[in-house]
Amino acid sequence: MSDTQSLPAFPDRLSGNPSSPHHVADIFEHDIGIRLNGKERTDVEEYCISEGWVKVASPKALDRRGQPLLIKLKGTVEVFYR
Repeated sequence: MSDTQSLPAFPDRLSGNPSSPHHVADIFEHDIGIRLNGKERTDVEEYCISEGWVKVASPKALDRRGQPLLIKLKGTVEVFYR
């Protein structure tokens, strides 16, 4: 386990998409985990802790640019470093 004092703090909202204004590259240099309602999720594209939601990619549906549509799941969001 690495030292949590040297790791950057998690923002309230974070996106894995580099073109998003909520993308923070420093966070993705480390291995992070996300729990929704106590269950760890590995397919999260974006989250918001204060509003209590995560967005996951739809398995088949695509938008007009060919990117997967994101589905919003609501609940208690916990973010942690592995």
